[in-house]
Amino acid sequence: MTENEIQLKAIAALTALRGGVGTEYVSGLLGEVIPTQFLVPDTEDPAEVGVAVLDQLSEPLSALINGLLLAFETVAEAYDRTDPETPTDAILQALALSIARSTD
Repeated sequence: MTENEIQLKAIAALTALRGGVGTEYVSGLLGEVIPTQFLVPDTEDPAEVGVAVLDQLSEPLSALINGLLLAFETVAEAYDRTDPETPTDAILQALALSIARSTD
């Protein structure tokens, strides 16, 4: 799966969640970006095998995160252009404070 295809999956997942589609569907959609098979080196070194698997996981996960960030940034910019009473950065700061308070 290409980086663009993975980013499209991320945007589709967000769109589905906002549209009220069940979380099982969204989980399945996002699960499609995770490899189901891995190429591992012919070695007895578990660290080398772990690094090989991690390398193969990092690319799709990075593309997924990039897709989510791209979608968020696009929506946030469109929202901020409407001259809202509370801009996106203030909403994010309030969310961060809320999370910080709840973990104490």
